[in-house]
Amino acid sequence: MDEHLLAVQNLKTYFYTASGVVKAVDGISFELDRGKTLGIVGESGSGKSIAAKSIIRLLPVKTGKCVDGSISFEGKDVLSFNMKELNRFRGSDLSFIFQDPMTSLDPVFTVGEQMVEMLKVHHAMSSADAWNTSVESLKKVGIPDPEKRMNSYPYELSGGMCQRVIIAMAVSCRPKLVIADEPTTALDVTVQAQVLDLLKDLQKNYNTALLLITHNLGVVWEMCDKVMVMYAGRTVEYADVKTLYSDPKHPYTWGLLGSMPKLTDTSKAVLAAIPGTPPDLRLTGKCCNFYNRCPYAEEICRKEIPLLEEVTTGHFIACHRQNRTNHLEKGMVTGYE
Repeated sequence: MDEHLLAVQNLKTYFYTASGVVKAVDGISFELDRGKTLGIVGESGSGKSIAAKSIIRLLPVKTGKCVDGSISFEGKDVLSFNMKELNRFRGSDLSFIFQDPMTSLDPVFTVGEQMVEMLKVHHAMSSADAWNTSVESLKKVGIPDPEKRMNSYPYELSGGMCQRVIIAMAVSCRPKLVIADEPTTALDVTVQAQVLDLLKDLQKNYNTALLLITHNLGVVWEMCDKVMVMYAGRTVEYADVKTLYSDPKHPYTWGLLGSMPKLTDTSKAVLAAIPGTPPDLRLTGKCCNFYNRCPYAEEICRKEIPLLEEVTTGHFIACHRQNRTNHLEKGMVTGYE
Protein backbone atom coordinates (compact mmCIF):
# COMPACT_ATOMS: atom_id res chain seq x y z
CA MET A 1 0.00 0.00 0.00
CA ASP A 2 1.36 3.42 -0.95
CA GLU A 3 2.28 5.78 1.85
CA HIS A 4 0.24 8.63 0.35
CA LEU A 5 -3.24 8.32 -1.09
CA LEU A 6 -2.71 11.36 -3.31
CA ALA A 7 0.63 12.81 -4.37
CA VAL A 8 0.94 15.88 -6.60
CA GLN A 9 4.39 16.84 -7.84
CA ASN A 10 5.33 20.05 -9.70
CA LEU A 11 1.86 20.38 -11.23
CA LYS A 12 1.49 23.08 -13.87
CA THR A 13 -1.88 23.85 -15.42
CA TYR A 14 -2.03 26.51 -18.11
CA PHE A 15 -4.88 28.05 -20.10
CA TYR A 16 -4.18 28.97 -23.70
CA THR A 17 -6.22 32.04 -24.59
CA ALA A 18 -6.22 34.54 -27.43
CA SER A 19 -4.51 37.10 -25.20
CA GLY A 20 -1.77 34.79 -23.93
CA VAL A 21 -0.94 31.79 -21.74
CA VAL A 22 -2.50 32.00 -18.27
CA LYS A 23 -0.35 30.14 -15.72
CA ALA A 24 -3.20 29.29 -13.35
CA VAL A 25 -1.18 26.64 -11.49
CA ASP A 26 2.56 26.96 -11.86
CA GLY A 27 4.39 24.17 -10.07
CA ILE A 28 2.71 23.02 -6.86
CA SER A 29 3.48 19.87 -4.86
CA PHE A 30 1.70 18.23 -1.93
CA GLU A 31 0.68 14.87 -0.47
CA LEU A 32 -2.51 13.69 1.24
CA ASP A 33 -2.85 10.56 3.35
CA ARG A 34 -5.88 8.40 4.01
CA GLY A 35 -8.22 9.85 6.61
CA LYS A 36 -6.41 13.21 6.69
CA THR A 37 -7.45 16.71 5.64
CA LEU A 38 -5.41 19.16 3.62
CA GLY A 39 -6.63 22.76 3.37
CA ILE A 40 -5.74 24.98 0.42
CA VAL A 41 -6.16 28.70 1.10
CA GLY A 42 -5.51 31.91 -0.77
CA GLU A 43 -7.44 34.78 -2.26
CA SER A 44 -9.57 34.48 -5.41
CA GLY A 45 -7.49 33.76 -8.48
CA SER A 46 -4.68 32.02 -6.61
CA GLY A 47 -5.29 28.72 -8.40
CA LYS A 48 -6.99 26.67 -5.68
CA SER A 49 -9.98 25.47 -7.70
CA ILE A 50 -7.92 24.89 -10.85
CA ALA A 51 -5.54 22.69 -8.86
CA ALA A 52 -8.51 20.64 -7.64
CA LYS A 53 -10.06 20.38 -11.11
CA SER A 54 -6.70 19.30 -12.50
CA ILE A 55 -6.73 16.34 -10.11
CA ILE A 56 -10.13 15.23 -11.34
CA ARG A 57 -9.20 16.26 -14.91
CA LEU A 58 -12.16 18.55 -15.30
CA LEU A 59 -10.55 21.29 -17.38
CA PRO A 60 -11.86 22.97 -20.56
CA VAL A 61 -10.84 20.65 -23.38
CA LYS A 62 -9.78 23.35 -25.83
CA THR A 63 -8.00 25.78 -23.54
CA GLY A 64 -6.94 24.06 -20.29
CA LYS A 65 -4.01 21.65 -20.07
CA CYS A 66 -1.73 20.10 -17.45
CA VAL A 67 1.59 20.90 -19.10
CA ASP A 68 3.95 19.44 -16.49
CA GLY A 69 4.09 17.48 -13.27
CA SER A 70 2.39 14.35 -12.02
CA ILE A 71 -0.77 13.37 -10.13
CA SER A 72 -0.57 10.00 -8.40
CA PHE A 73 -3.55 8.31 -6.74
CA GLU A 74 -2.74 5.07 -4.91
CA GLY A 75 0.39 4.91 -7.03
CA LYS A 76 -1.50 5.26 -10.33
CA ASP A 77 -0.84 8.09 -12.77
CA VAL A 78 -4.11 10.03 -13.04
CA LEU A 79 -2.93 12.02 -16.05
CA SER A 80 -2.53 8.79 -18.05
CA PHE A 81 -6.07 7.50 -17.37
CA ASN A 82 -8.20 6.75 -20.42
CA MET A 83 -11.85 7.75 -20.37
CA LYS A 84 -13.04 4.43 -18.92
CA GLU A 85 -10.47 4.58 -16.11
CA LEU A 86 -11.25 8.24 -15.52
CA ASN A 87 -14.98 7.57 -15.16
CA ARG A 88 -14.23 4.82 -12.67
CA PHE A 89 -11.91 7.15 -10.76
CA ARG A 90 -14.56 9.88 -10.58
CA GLY A 91 -17.29 8.82 -8.22
CA SER A 92 -15.90 5.47 -7.09
CA ASP A 93 -12.54 6.65 -5.74
CA LEU A 94 -13.04 10.40 -5.67
CA SER A 95 -16.03 12.69 -5.15
CA PHE A 96 -16.12 16.42 -5.83
CA ILE A 97 -18.26 18.89 -3.90
CA PHE A 98 -18.55 21.96 -6.10
CA GLN A 99 -18.55 25.54 -4.92
CA ASP A 100 -22.15 26.54 -5.65
CA PRO A 101 -24.73 24.10 -4.26
CA MET A 102 -27.56 25.69 -6.26
CA THR A 103 -25.96 24.93 -9.62
CA SER A 104 -24.20 21.65 -8.82
CA LEU A 105 -27.33 19.57 -9.42
CA ASP A 106 -29.15 19.26 -12.74
CA PRO A 107 -32.43 21.24 -12.43
CA VAL A 108 -34.37 19.08 -14.90
CA PHE A 109 -33.96 15.82 -12.96
CA THR A 110 -35.16 14.97 -9.48
CA VAL A 111 -32.74 14.38 -6.65
CA GLY A 112 -33.60 10.69 -6.70
CA GLU A 113 -32.99 10.31 -10.43
CA GLN A 114 -29.53 11.85 -10.13
CA MET A 115 -28.52 9.80 -7.10
CA VAL A 116 -29.83 6.52 -8.50
CA GLU A 117 -28.11 7.04 -11.85
CA MET A 118 -24.78 7.72 -10.12
CA LEU A 119 -24.97 4.54 -8.02
CA LYS A 120 -25.98 2.41 -10.99
CA VAL A 121 -23.05 3.71 -13.02
CA HIS A 122 -20.35 3.48 -10.36
CA HIS A 123 -21.52 0.49 -8.31
CA ALA A 124 -23.62 -1.51 -10.79
CA MET A 125 -26.63 -1.54 -8.43
CA SER A 126 -30.18 -2.38 -9.39
CA SER A 127 -32.64 0.51 -9.47
CA ALA A 128 -34.30 -0.68 -6.26
CA ASP A 129 -31.03 -1.07 -4.36
CA ALA A 130 -29.77 2.29 -5.62
CA TRP A 131 -33.00 3.95 -4.52
CA ASN A 132 -32.81 2.45 -1.00
CA THR A 133 -29.12 3.37 -0.67
CA SER A 134 -29.90 6.95 -1.75
CA VAL A 135 -32.68 7.30 0.80
CA GLU A 136 -30.38 5.99 3.52
CA SER A 137 -27.67 8.46 2.48
CA LEU A 138 -30.11 11.37 2.69
CA LYS A 139 -31.04 10.23 6.19
CA LYS A 140 -27.37 10.22 7.22
CA VAL A 141 -26.93 13.85 6.20
CA GLY A 142 -29.96 14.93 8.20
CA ILE A 143 -32.46 15.63 5.42
CA PRO A 144 -36.02 15.33 6.83
CA ASP A 145 -38.51 13.10 5.01
CA PRO A 146 -35.87 11.71 2.60
CA GLU A 147 -38.37 9.67 0.57
CA LYS A 148 -40.22 12.85 -0.34
CA ARG A 149 -37.00 14.73 -1.13
CA MET A 150 -35.99 12.00 -3.57
CA ASN A 151 -38.87 13.19 -5.76
CA SER A 152 -38.00 16.87 -5.40
CA TYR A 153 -36.22 18.96 -8.02
CA PRO A 154 -33.10 20.89 -6.92
CA TYR A 155 -34.83 24.27 -7.34
CA GLU A 156 -37.37 23.18 -4.73
CA LEU A 157 -34.62 22.88 -2.11
CA SER A 158 -32.67 25.51 -0.20
CA GLY A 159 -28.93 26.03 -0.69
CA GLY A 160 -28.15 24.18 2.51
CA MET A 161 -30.39 21.30 1.50
CA CYS A 162 -28.74 21.07 -1.93
CA GLN A 163 -25.33 20.99 -0.28
CA ARG A 164 -26.50 18.14 1.94
CA VAL A 165 -27.71 16.26 -1.13
CA ILE A 166 -24.29 16.67 -2.77
CA ILE A 167 -22.58 15.38 0.38
CA ALA A 168 -25.07 12.50 0.50
CA MET A 169 -24.00 11.58 -3.04
CA ALA A 170 -20.40 11.56 -1.86
CA VAL A 171 -21.28 9.42 1.18
CA SER A 172 -23.24 6.89 -0.87
CA CYS A 173 -20.24 6.14 -3.09
CA ARG A 174 -17.89 5.79 -0.10
CA PRO A 175 -14.96 7.44 -1.94
CA LYS A 176 -11.39 7.32 -0.73
CA LEU A 177 -10.98 11.06 -1.38
CA VAL A 178 -13.41 13.98 -1.29
CA ILE A 179 -12.47 17.34 -2.81
CA ALA A 180 -14.63 20.07 -1.29
CA ASP A 181 -14.39 23.39 -3.13
CA GLU A 182 -15.75 26.09 -0.79
CA PRO A 183 -18.42 23.72 0.61
CA THR A 184 -19.80 26.40 2.95
CA THR A 185 -20.04 29.26 0.44
CA ALA A 186 -23.35 31.20 0.55
CA LEU A 187 -24.59 29.18 3.54
CA ASP A 188 -25.55 30.70 6.86
CA VAL A 189 -23.34 30.04 9.87
CA THR A 190 -25.56 27.34 11.38
CA VAL A 191 -25.74 25.37 8.13
CA GLN A 192 -21.98 25.83 7.63
CA ALA A 193 -21.32 24.11 10.96
CA GLN A 194 -23.68 21.27 10.04
CA VAL A 195 -21.99 20.74 6.65
CA LEU A 196 -18.54 20.62 8.28
CA ASP A 197 -19.79 18.12 10.85
CA LEU A 198 -21.10 15.94 8.02
CA LEU A 199 -17.69 15.95 6.37
CA LYS A 200 -16.06 15.01 9.69
CA ASP A 201 -18.47 12.09 10.07
CA LEU A 202 -17.66 10.94 6.53
CA GLN A 203 -13.97 10.87 7.42
CA LYS A 204 -14.57 9.09 10.71
CA ASN A 205 -16.83 6.40 9.29
CA TYR A 206 -15.00 5.64 6.03
CA ASN A 207 -11.42 6.88 6.65
CA THR A 208 -11.92 9.27 3.76
CA ALA A 209 -9.25 11.81 2.87
CA LEU A 210 -10.46 15.39 2.40
CA LEU A 211 -9.01 18.14 0.24
CA LEU A 212 -10.67 21.32 1.47
CA ILE A 213 -10.52 24.55 -0.53
CA THR A 214 -11.64 27.60 1.39
CA HIS A 215 -11.15 31.30 2.11
CA ASN A 216 -12.18 30.78 5.72
CA LEU A 217 -9.12 30.41 7.92
CA GLY A 218 -11.34 29.52 10.88
CA VAL A 219 -12.62 26.49 8.95
CA VAL A 220 -9.03 25.48 8.21
CA TRP A 221 -8.17 25.52 11.92
CA GLU A 222 -11.24 23.45 12.74
CA MET A 223 -10.96 20.88 9.95
CA CYS A 224 -7.44 20.49 8.60
CA ASP A 225 -4.29 18.60 9.52
CA LYS A 226 -2.09 20.44 7.03
CA VAL A 227 -2.54 23.62 5.04
CA MET A 228 -1.06 24.94 1.80
CA VAL A 229 -1.14 28.67 1.12
CA MET A 230 -1.30 29.54 -2.59
CA TYR A 231 -0.68 32.84 -4.31
CA ALA A 232 -0.83 33.50 -8.07
CA GLY A 233 -0.58 29.83 -8.99
CA ARG A 234 2.28 28.90 -6.67
CA THR A 235 2.71 27.54 -3.16
CA VAL A 236 4.13 30.15 -0.78
CA GLU A 237 3.82 28.23 2.50
CA TYR A 238 3.05 24.63 3.44
CA ALA A 239 2.91 23.24 6.98
CA ASP A 240 0.73 21.52 9.55
CA VAL A 241 -2.06 23.74 10.83
CA LYS A 242 -0.71 24.34 14.34
CA THR A 243 2.68 25.38 12.97
CA LEU A 244 1.20 27.69 10.36
CA TYR A 245 -1.03 29.51 12.86
CA SER A 246 1.52 29.70 15.67
CA ASP A 247 4.59 30.46 13.57
CA PRO A 248 3.67 31.74 10.06
CA LYS A 249 6.72 32.83 8.11
CA HIS A 250 5.69 34.08 4.67
CA PRO A 251 4.65 37.77 4.33
CA TYR A 252 1.54 36.74 2.37
CA THR A 253 0.46 34.39 5.16
CA TRP A 254 1.00 37.22 7.64
CA GLY A 255 -1.31 39.34 5.51
CA LEU A 256 -4.01 36.67 5.35
CA LEU A 257 -4.00 36.03 9.09
CA GLY A 258 -3.83 39.75 9.82
CA SER A 259 -6.91 40.43 7.69
CA MET A 260 -9.11 38.21 9.88
CA PRO A 261 -11.44 40.24 12.13
CA LYS A 262 -11.08 39.46 15.82
CA LEU A 263 -13.75 39.15 18.48
CA THR A 264 -11.81 41.65 20.57
CA ASP A 265 -11.97 44.33 17.84
CA THR A 266 -14.11 47.36 18.56
CA SER A 267 -16.81 48.57 16.17
CA LYS A 268 -14.47 51.34 15.03
CA ALA A 269 -11.51 49.07 14.36
CA VAL A 270 -10.13 49.29 10.82
CA LEU A 271 -10.15 45.97 8.98
CA ALA A 272 -6.62 45.20 7.81
CA ALA A 273 -6.08 44.39 4.15
CA ILE A 274 -3.20 43.40 1.89
CA PRO A 275 -2.45 46.40 -0.33
CA GLY A 276 -2.44 46.13 -4.11
CA THR A 277 -3.91 43.47 -6.39
CA PRO A 278 -2.78 40.01 -7.57
CA PRO A 279 -0.61 39.93 -10.71
CA ASP A 280 -1.73 39.14 -14.24
CA LEU A 281 -1.18 35.37 -14.54
CA ARG A 282 -0.09 35.80 -18.16
CA LEU A 283 2.97 37.71 -16.94
CA THR A 284 4.10 35.60 -13.99
CA GLY A 285 6.93 33.07 -13.83
CA LYS A 286 9.92 35.42 -13.85
CA CYS A 287 10.14 36.59 -10.24
CA CYS A 288 8.39 36.36 -6.89
CA ASN A 289 4.72 36.85 -7.71
CA PHE A 290 4.13 38.68 -4.43
CA TYR A 291 6.95 41.20 -4.68
CA ASN A 292 4.79 44.14 -5.85
CA ARG A 293 2.58 43.85 -2.74
CA CYS A 294 5.25 42.82 -0.25
CA PRO A 295 6.76 45.52 2.00
CA TYR A 296 9.76 43.25 2.61
CA ALA A 297 10.70 42.84 -1.07
CA GLU A 298 14.29 43.33 -2.13
CA GLU A 299 16.01 43.46 -5.52
CA ILE A 300 16.37 39.67 -5.74
CA CYS A 301 12.59 39.33 -5.35
CA ARG A 302 12.12 41.24 -8.61
CA LYS A 303 14.60 39.07 -10.50
CA GLU A 304 14.31 35.45 -9.32
CA ILE A 305 11.56 32.96 -8.47
CA PRO A 306 11.94 31.81 -4.84
CA LEU A 307 12.17 28.05 -4.39
CA LEU A 308 9.92 26.22 -1.93
CA GLU A 309 12.36 25.21 0.81
CA GLU A 310 11.92 23.24 4.02
CA VAL A 311 12.94 25.82 6.63
CA THR A 312 12.12 23.64 9.62
CA THR A 313 10.88 20.05 9.71
CA GLY A 314 7.65 19.87 7.69
CA HIS A 315 7.46 23.66 7.23
CA PHE A 316 8.05 24.81 3.64
CA ILE A 317 8.45 28.46 2.58
CA ALA A 318 8.96 30.10 -0.82
CA CYS A 319 10.61 33.41 0.06
CA HIS A 320 14.04 34.84 -0.70
CA ARG A 321 14.16 36.48 2.72
CA GLN A 322 12.83 33.53 4.71
CA ASN A 323 14.89 30.37 4.35
CA ARG A 324 17.59 28.41 6.15
CA THR A 325 20.15 31.20 5.79
CA ASN A 326 17.88 34.26 6.04
CA HIS A 327 15.38 34.96 8.81
CA LEU A 328 12.72 37.63 8.49
CA GLU A 329 10.64 38.86 11.42
CA LYS A 330 7.17 40.29 10.98
CA GLY A 331 7.09 44.03 11.52
CA MET A 332 10.68 44.70 10.51
CA VAL A 333 9.30 47.14 7.93
CA THR A 334 7.54 50.11 9.50
CA GLY A 335 3.96 50.59 8.41
CA TYR A 336 3.25 47.01 7.33
CA GLU A 337 0.54 46.35 9.90
